[in-house]
Amino acid sequence: MSYSTQSIRNVALAGHPGAGKTTLFEALLQAGGAIQTAGSIERGSTVSDFDAIEKQRGHSVDSAIASIDHVAANGQSIHLNLIDTPGYPDFRGPALSAFGAVETVVIVVDADSGVEYGTRRMMEYAKGRNLCRALVINKIDHEAASAERVLAELRDTFGPECLPLNLPADGGKKVIDCLGNTTGDSDLGPVADWHQKIIDQIVEINESVMEHYLDLGEGGLSGEELHDAFEQCMREGHLVPVLFCSARNDVGVKKLLDVAEQWFPNPAEANPPPFERGADRQRFQAVPDARAHVVADVFKIINDPFVGKLGIFRVYQGLVKKDTQLFIDDGKKPFKVGHLFKLKGKDHVEIEQAQPGDIAAVAKVDELHFDAVLHDSHDEDEIRLSPIAFPKPMFGLAVEAASKGQEQKLATALHKLAEEDPCFVVEHETETNETVIHGLSDLHLRINLERLKDRYGVEVKSRPPRIAYRETVSGRAEGHHRHKKQTGGAGQFGEVFLRIEPLPRGTGFEFVDEVKGGTIPGQFMPAVEKGVRQVLGSGAVAGYPIQDVRVIVYDGKHHPVDSKEVAFVAAGKKAFLDAIGKARPQILEPIVELEVNAPEQHMGDVSGGLASKRARISGTDSLRGDEIVVKAQVPLSELEGYAAELKSVTAGRGRYSLDFSHYEPVPANVQQKLVEAYKPRQDED
Repeated sequence: MSYSTQSIRNVALAGHPGAGKTTLFEALLQAGGAIQTAGSIERGSTVSDFDAIEKQRGHSVDSAIASIDHVAANGQSIHLNLIDTPGYPDFRGPALSAFGAVETVVIVVDADSGVEYGTRRMMEYAKGRNLCRALVINKIDHEAASAERVLAELRDTFGPECLPLNLPADGGKKVIDCLGNTTGDSDLGPVADWHQKIIDQIVEINESVMEHYLDLGEGGLSGEELHDAFEQCMREGHLVPVLFCSARNDVGVKKLLDVAEQWFPNPAEANPPPFERGADRQRFQAVPDARAHVVADVFKIINDPFVGKLGIFRVYQGLVKKDTQLFIDDGKKPFKVGHLFKLKGKDHVEIEQAQPGDIAAVAKVDELHFDAVLHDSHDEDEIRLSPIAFPKPMFGLAVEAASKGQEQKLATALHKLAEEDPCFVVEHETETNETVIHGLSDLHLRINLERLKDRYGVEVKSRPPRIAYRETVSGRAEGHHRHKKQTGGAGQFGEVFLRIEPLPRGTGFEFVDEVKGGTIPGQFMPAVEKGVRQVLGSGAVAGYPIQDVRVIVYDGKHHPVDSKEVAFVAAGKKAFLDAIGKARPQILEPIVELEVNAPEQHMGDVSGGLASKRARISGTDSLRGDEIVVKAQVPLSELEGYAAELKSVTAGRGRYSLDFSHYEPVPANVQQKLVEAYKPRQDED
């Protein structure tokens, strides 16, 4: 089926765990004719949850893509690229990566539970990325569902711009259109009342449409006028459409598909993607034109054991054809597009070309990486898509191969896993000679260890999570060191004077050269900075990386014969250590935003337990069904074993989620323990 850019819709399903995203994904594929029968999570037969770990656990841990080619109700041929994303915050990397490829994010909400933590977070992420948003209230035919309550909760939480395009009726057994229909009654009252609200919201965005509406009434508006105003509303956040459905029982699914095809923006209508050009980050406007140079962004990497590395990309401009050549980022050597694919879960369907706005994949190109920009002209060498604000991976595990001789195999496998998930980071710590993996939670890390074993046949030994402490200074100080070595021949000489001062939290590191008169020749200044950066990485008081500090080198001495790079590396390092010791060094700990859901009768136990963990409780909300939500800021180090503790005090009914918030100094007694536990190796002088 051939299609144009105007026929493409790119939609990601997101939301809180258990809202029914995967079930809705299957139902939409069936409604659009992409599959004959919707798969089941319980049977492990869904298109999206095809990984063995997903089947075993019964929930998504990665995003999955499939396409629907369908003739819409208005007769237009539509190509819908649909992405199912994981709901658990532990797997937020793949979920947010998908936001870089779509125009519209559909947040799925459980009609039983209403607005939950994941609902709010994904709405925030989508809004921050300037994407069009829609809300789907799923499971409307459940006994405990309350469509009216959940709609009111959505409007209270996200604003009056959340308005329904259809309404549940007969206790959630069917839905009634309230955008194009004015008659009938629903479970939320007369259809005409909601119809008027949605029409008023749509027409007020555009002055000429509003005038036309006031002069001639709704009947005087053309379909094109209404569509353009609707699309503008979504693009500017003036309207967040709400739709009702029961994905499991096929209620409202066809209507949702119709709305996506008829009303959601195509790639030429949506807000332009945030491309930047060059070091000064000038805005670059990608044009969805097949005649333009190719610009595409890789938003997902899959290391398939049969196909090899698969780079999945969104085409923003130009036409990507099979057998053409593309460059990666500012690379000078092109690669040939030998095979071009569309994805349908785990299956790959070969295609000849990908239109502007489409999603496709290319295989067996080792240089591909997440967020790589593909292009066919060196005019686009310096173009980048504005980076997505991923959560910080705060949990760490030191890992080593369980069997001797598998070290290289482990390193290769970890590299491949890190390529697939921007929130899974692998580091080698030279100070301790350890390989440390970092992720969003203990579960996130354990899933990747399972993949190591199942996919790559590598078993590892791991040590408990290592907290990502940081070091900094709280005052200004000066440091000095003279490095002098004399052997039989030429010696080593370098002397450095420097100042250090704290920077605002989160700033990072600055290195400033204020040397006058050539007391340290310019060719040796990089060596001084190298010595300083060695300390930045390995720490000075407890072995943790140093951040938020400015280093100003203002004087020094050199010798015309004995001064060498190695001497100034050593002098810079020791001078920096000297200054840190005088600048009131501090250890910083990560503070996380914690949200705990638990039955109301256990509130005292939950609050008391958090108080013992140095938590600052910021609020408590009551939910329906005698459930409470406790929000707090807690040091990450205090949450070791919290899952088991919460399960114990709430009889298994409590759950929690967390996000990184900021760093702050640890208490004096904690700092003392960390310093005492650190046994730095003596540098050879």
